[in-house]
Amino acid sequence: MKHEVLRRYWGYDSFRPMQEDIIDSVLSGRDTLGLLPTGGGKSLTFQVPALLLPGLTIVVTPLISLMKDQVDNLAGRGVRAVLFHAGLGRAERELALTRCRLGKAKIAYLSPERLQNEAFLAELRTLAVSLLVVDEAHCISQWGYDFRPSYLRIASLRRVVGEGVPVLALTASATPEVARDIMVRLGFSSPNVFAKSFGRPNLSYIVRYADFKEEMLLKVIKATSGCTIVYVRSRRRTRELASLLEREGVSAEAYHAGLAPEEKEERQNRWKNDSVRVIVATNAFGMGIDKPDVRLVVHFDLPSSLEEYYQEAGRGGRDGREALAVAIVSRADKGMLTRRVSEAFPDKEFIAYVYEMAGNFLGVAVGDGYEKVCEFDFNSFCHTFSLPPVPTQNALHILTRAGYLEYVEETTSRSRLMVVIGKEDLYSLSLDPDTEEVFQFVLRNYTGLFADYVYINEVTIATGLRISSERVYNSLLYLSRIHAVSYIPRKTTPYIIWTTSREEPRYLVIPTEVYERQRERMERRIGAMKDFAFSSTGCRAATLLRYFGEEVSDNCGKCDVCRSMRRHDSGEGRGRSLDESIEYLASRPNGVEIGYLMSQLVPAHKAESVTSRLRELMDLCVLEFDGSALRWKS
Repeated sequence: MKHEVLRRYWGYDSFRPMQEDIIDSVLSGRDTLGLLPTGGGKSLTFQVPALLLPGLTIVVTPLISLMKDQVDNLAGRGVRAVLFHAGLGRAERELALTRCRLGKAKIAYLSPERLQNEAFLAELRTLAVSLLVVDEAHCISQWGYDFRPSYLRIASLRRVVGEGVPVLALTASATPEVARDIMVRLGFSSPNVFAKSFGRPNLSYIVRYADFKEEMLLKVIKATSGCTIVYVRSRRRTRELASLLEREGVSAEAYHAGLAPEEKEERQNRWKNDSVRVIVATNAFGMGIDKPDVRLVVHFDLPSSLEEYYQEAGRGGRDGREALAVAIVSRADKGMLTRRVSEAFPDKEFIAYVYEMAGNFLGVAVGDGYEKVCEFDFNSFCHTFSLPPVPTQNALHILTRAGYLEYVEETTSRSRLMVVIGKEDLYSLSLDPDTEEVFQFVLRNYTGLFADYVYINEVTIATGLRISSERVYNSLLYLSRIHAVSYIPRKTTPYIIWTTSREEPRYLVIPTEVYERQRERMERRIGAMKDFAFSSTGCRAATLLRYFGEEVSDNCGKCDVCRSMRRHDSGEGRGRSLDESIEYLASRPNGVEIGYLMSQLVPAHKAESVTSRLRELMDLCVLEFDGSALRWKS
């Protein structure tokens, strides 16, 4: 049956390694932990069982954008799925719940904050649930890099849906410590654990050192070919680098969370269709995007952990063919990584102040606000109280982990519309010409409007009718007011859920586990990232695998460290010119000590010639000496 479902809905004849093992475990009713690397096909491990099991499959995931993508993708395959998150309107929630009750939906995606709503949990008790899935399961572990307090409620969800319902926990990156913690927190009983090796033999990990990163980026991209992702950490930099690449004749697009949903989709599609070679993106890009032929992933900025790096780099070479993961690193990056710790954990006095100002900004009185959902304009908040954005955002994350509120950033949603007037009453509507024109265009160009909410694009409608977007918006609002349609305009504002009544700042307690312990763990993760990026003595692939708890006996032979060692061991480079030899030795991550350099060059070159040339290269600013080592400036 499972192979028949796979062929019918996905068109595949066989499963990827370990997918079938996980599916069999789930179908036998066992609690199951699946550790599948990025691109390992996690979604199929619950989507196939969902179609075979009699009841509803509930999937908890923190990524609202991924939720929407999967629901749309399943609909295109003829599988009915629904989603629940705080950004939905009441009518949408009711329609989705009705579908679940009537058995007209096989999969329900939930954002974790929905588990804090008792009324919603009461509705879940009435549903026949066959499987509970926890995606991005590392979020439930305080040992993980992306802990979400709302995930802790998933354990109580087991009691809501029934103790006999099996749980499938999935993640792409978890250390052994995190894997154990996931199973404890989810109350696993006699679990099956399936861990695919984190090794990616077709992926070569390369680190390039450069003080002028833009030059190195151009060099890397022009020396390679094929579909490319460049990861950065700021929206501004996505635009700057995309413009730089365009000026240099490389087709590129910028992508970040601040774009309108329609613009995101258009840029993503141009890249997926190979109309654009390079997408320059923040980490908002990549989750759930199934493009197997990415040949190059470049980290222009380093992430804060090897878990993040592994997930992002792993988006290269999913088709099994050779791919490169290149990190461009400068000496300043080491200090930048260290500063991220203090930015991520601002002073507790500052956190208390942010909490107090958030209550004032949202008009929530002390002692009030429990379970209140408030739209939260973060930029306006920072501007109003002259707050620095990065520490403020992290203060809100700490308040979330401490349980005082839930700060939700992933809220950008496309406009949706459903026709609620009966077809027989359409012709009796009396509309002005502008509204009539918009309504007729919508009815002609969008299907399924009478049965469900359908994503619409006001700009597309305006372009098709050659009118302004404002006219389209006003016409749809009018149709909504007269109850001909239910129209939900696009939202881009984050929100805050008050998980407790507002406290006075003096009573605010940030637990040691939330602040001091998490800070220590971040420092360890930052240290592991530094070791990976700045060490030149160990195979990079082996370093990654050991971090994830795997025994490693062989080096990969393909990363920059392995290639450098192979050249050195084989004596490659003998007969190089003096300049080439100096460049080769001084281009190492930590440079080269003068004594070692001289010992390598003097047998083949006169000592006087070497020292004279070193001075000339330093005068030309090609070579620099920092008091302990010589470095070649790329």
